[in-house]
Amino acid sequence: MSEKRHNYGDEFKREAIRLVTENGYGVGETARNLGINANRLSRWKREAETKQHAAFPGNGRVSPEQDELHRLRNENKRLRMERDVLKKALGYFASESS
Repeated sequence: MSEKRHNYGDEFKREAIRLVTENGYGVGETARNLGINANRLSRWKREAETKQHAAFPGNGRVSPEQDELHRLRNENKRLRMERDVLKKALGYFASESS
């Protein structure tokens, strides 16, 4: 049987990071006390340090970069379709005038 995947909320993650950064507990000790993997807690800590307020978007919320990437991919798809239609129309009108 496989392990159930745990979803930890923002508040839990921030509190765990606070124990390490403000209270001076070690990452390994804090992770053991909370029953999580030390690597996971280290990753949360790095993410919080680099992204600050944008850390832990989760639950369907995407970062501005991800949102822009999604928008640009959709626009690219639409433009390719328009180009293909115009190519076909050009081929049709070119063969008609010959």
